[in-house]
Amino acid sequence: MVQGSEYVIITPARDEEEHIEKTIESIAYQTIRPSKWIIVNDGSTDRTGEILDRHAAQFQWISVIHRQNRGFRKSGGGVVEAFYEGYQSLRSDNWEFIVKLDADLSFSSDYFEKCFEYFSREPGLGIGGGEIYHNFGGMLKREATPKFHVRGATKIYRRACWEAIGGLLAAPGWDTIDELKANMLGWKTYSFGDLRLLHYRLTGSAEGRVRDCVKHGVAAYVSGYHPAFIAASCLRRLIHNPYVIGSLAIGYGYVNGYVTNRPRVNDPDLIHYVREQQLRRLCGQETIWK
Repeated sequence: MVQGSEYVIITPARDEEEHIEKTIESIAYQTIRPSKWIIVNDGSTDRTGEILDRHAAQFQWISVIHRQNRGFRKSGGGVVEAFYEGYQSLRSDNWEFIVKLDADLSFSSDYFEKCFEYFSREPGLGIGGGEIYHNFGGMLKREATPKFHVRGATKIYRRACWEAIGGLLAAPGWDTIDELKANMLGWKTYSFGDLRLLHYRLTGSAEGRVRDCVKHGVAAYVSGYHPAFIAASCLRRLIHNPYVIGSLAIGYGYVNGYVTNRPRVNDPDLIHYVREQQLRRLCGQETIWK
């Protein structure tokens, strides 16, 4: 066992009957199992709850929380609200790492063992996780990410970093704000290129690609992104499908945050840090992005 690898997992799950058992099997066969895995059934209308209860009866380290169906999938903040319902139910304080894990993933039996080897080698590593891949007609394709980013589907937080950043913001962009703040405070965050997880849903597929672009713009506003950085991002986005409309959707989501006076991250130091990094990137200087 990798020293200092006591960990707990919290998984929000909504309508995942098709994939959840693959994730449960992946965890059950880990060389280092979690001390606790709390799965929050976030108002599923399919057989997700039934499947979870059956496996919780088999494995004492799995606990299930059932939430009422709110009637819709709450973009951005909903997953964090479900996560925190699981977090608040933790009975043990004896953990060094906390993991936010999606319910539609599969991965190798030594995945967490290999992840904790990274953390053991680098005490300044605050947030990490493997690379997300999707299966396109038998070909595995990696989701491209900025240098500092770990996909929200598989986030491992070192406890000291988790406490330093104050946990997660229940809003779109939560899975970037956490890393930006960690970097501002001197922690390292990055994905582990040699560790693969197969993700059965495309990122953003639950709401459609255009709506996902709008959500991206909203998340950028909430995170305090610089307007010039968003303008450059929209220009670069023009060559990607959905063409033009994707860029317009991102811009709409971002500008709408100002128009509606939407709440954003309440941390002036963080916003200053983020915008400084983005302006440096636009000027071709070294940043956490690249």
